[in-house]
Amino acid sequence: MEEARQDSTRQAALDYHEFPKPGKLEIRATKPLANGRDLSRAYSPGVAEACLEIKADPATASRYTSRGNLVAVVTNGTAVLGLGNIGALASKPVMEGKAVLFKKFANIDCFDIEVNEPDPEKLAAIVCALEPTFGAINLEDIKAPDCFIVERLCREKMNIPVFHDDQHGTAIVVGAAATNALIVAEKSFDQIKVVSTGGGAAGIACLEMLVKLGVRRENVWLCDLEGLVYNGRTAQMTPQKEAFAQGTSAASLADVIKDADLFLGLSGPGVVTQDMVKTMAKRPIIFALANPTPEILPDLVREVAPDAIIATGRSDFPNQVNNVLCFPFIFRGALDVGATTINDEMEIACIEGIAALARATTSAEAAAAYSGEKLSFGADYLIPKPFDPRLMGVVASAVAKAAMETGVAARPLEDPVAYKRKLDGSVFKSAMLMRPVFEAARQTERKIVFAEGEDERVLRAANAMLEETTDKPILIGRPDVVESRCERAGLPIRPGRDFHLVNPENDPRYRDYWGTYAELMARRGVSPDIARAIMRTNTTAIAAIMVHRGEADSMICGTFGQFQWHLNYVRQVLARDGLHPVAAMSLMILEDGPLFIADTQVHSEPTPQQIMETVMGAARHVRRFGLTPKIALCTQSQFGNMDNDAARRMRGALELLDAREPDFCYEGEMNIDAALDQNLRNRLLPNARFEGPANVLVFASADAASGVRNILKMKADGLEVGPILIGMGNRAHVVTPAITARGLLNMSAIAGTPVAHYG
Repeated sequence: MEEARQDSTRQAALDYHEFPKPGKLEIRATKPLANGRDLSRAYSPGVAEACLEIKADPATASRYTSRGNLVAVVTNGTAVLGLGNIGALASKPVMEGKAVLFKKFANIDCFDIEVNEPDPEKLAAIVCALEPTFGAINLEDIKAPDCFIVERLCREKMNIPVFHDDQHGTAIVVGAAATNALIVAEKSFDQIKVVSTGGGAAGIACLEMLVKLGVRRENVWLCDLEGLVYNGRTAQMTPQKEAFAQGTSAASLADVIKDADLFLGLSGPGVVTQDMVKTMAKRPIIFALANPTPEILPDLVREVAPDAIIATGRSDFPNQVNNVLCFPFIFRGALDVGATTINDEMEIACIEGIAALARATTSAEAAAAYSGEKLSFGADYLIPKPFDPRLMGVVASAVAKAAMETGVAARPLEDPVAYKRKLDGSVFKSAMLMRPVFEAARQTERKIVFAEGEDERVLRAANAMLEETTDKPILIGRPDVVESRCERAGLPIRPGRDFHLVNPENDPRYRDYWGTYAELMARRGVSPDIARAIMRTNTTAIAAIMVHRGEADSMICGTFGQFQWHLNYVRQVLARDGLHPVAAMSLMILEDGPLFIADTQVHSEPTPQQIMETVMGAARHVRRFGLTPKIALCTQSQFGNMDNDAARRMRGALELLDAREPDFCYEGEMNIDAALDQNLRNRLLPNARFEGPANVLVFASADAASGVRNILKMKADGLEVGPILIGMGNRAHVVTPAITARGLLNMSAIAGTPVAHYG
């Protein structure tokens, strides 16, 4: 059975690399090449202008070419993962994988370069000759001690960052994990005894980093296959090992590990025994990083030292020391300021950023990617997870700042705060577009009530609200459930202290709530008994009553259940004094910009009046995002060429809009392609009312609008903000079950914007 499982896993890995096309990388153009004009600019004669600018000022290469965002991953294949010296060609899948990680985690373009050259000096010369092509070099999987030689020569001769990730990437992540492990263990770098196995590139770099962080060199004991590295030893010695020689006589790992506070393993399986662990100091820190089998398995450690703090290199145990936490982001920061090198200060800034992030509240995105794991700072969570999207902004900006402060930044940032915001915006697709909304929301303090307060997404959104806005969350839910789910999610917030909680099972205002609801619904088939039952069980109705009574400014509901069910109670309680649900509008954030879609939920087949109200409301809301509305009324009919029901309703809406003479651009009725393609629109109707693509599509049926929204979400990787409920004076929003915690935070900002900001 186990053999069959391994064969299946192996085949799945091979299929991943082979299909649907071989390899993991491809090259794509970033500029259009659709006609002769494009060709003349991309190549001859226009390309000469860029060449001459770079000849006159080499620094402009980062403006006119991709060099400023291009990294080379270079290897000779002499120390590939745990496979050893398999050669340059066989290492290519690993190098392609590294390039994919650069792109995925930091949007850095990367070429993998595998070189058949075992001589370190010749390899260094080849790398140096590549400097005109790349903004930085990542050396990878080169055996020790050759890797030290290659890196030293390249750093001496090149004026761009050169970084051997096997050394420094591992050292940085180990440094971050050790920083936090010592906080948990209540120990300090300058007092601990460190014992390490493995005198290779990674092991030596980790020890050098620990010394930079405050460990005393005389408190470091290095062992390898020959035992203790001591003064006078000749077997298997290198200058790098000699820097950590201790004493003058041979000793075993078992001899020197006694009373050690930190064991650092970068060697092989089974090197450490339980008896050795028993002799270590109280609350030992054990980093057993050999892959795939660590020096000692965590379960064996816990049998003899239950209070041990453990990290490995594996993803199936807590605290995986993974270089992807470091290298994409240190290169991102270095490239963005045009750093000429990566120095100690930049590496330590990277350590501090990674460590601080683990001590902060875990992001909702990381929690979703690692469902079921408790991501709360402590012995089992020393470093953040690789899919924590905050890594980019925190780490890269810290590295860029250190580069500027140490004078190695050729292109210093004018506004570091704006730079971090831009980085966050590149990861959180909604961040830049939502900024005007968040800024407007911060101008006042509003109370937002979440109907489904027990949902973990709501809890994470409430925590983020407290961190990022001035709004006050109110949650509806059972106290014991909310408390336990906050604890399980690793969130620091607690009901009563950080947010107000309404307990539907036992709230002192219960009688007031059901009385209010009964009064509102007295002649609409709701008896006092029914009102009592609804106010005990229906959190959407409770939230609506709170807004009606002025105890909350706005409500958000719909994280489970059907949209119209929730909307029914919003209508019952809040649709009065001129307010009524007009439409549900979703903002879809796409690769080429934002696109608003309406009406996706409220009216199945809206009347001309309802379509007109949707267009008017959409224009108001689009302006909240700092955008100028260009609204297309979309149907199968194209400017009057069909006479069906949808076309007639759209033409009726157009007449109503014309009569109102609104101060924004709109046009219809038309197909979606005409709405988004000005050239096509001009051929069909040369005097169309707006130029360029529409940014709002209003449909004649909810089926069409919802279908377009879902297609954009699933096939175009569109990120949805919404649905935004138009017509309710920002007093209520009904979301959908697919919403994320980040989506709820965005909706809270929309709900938290004063009415004056959107009309």
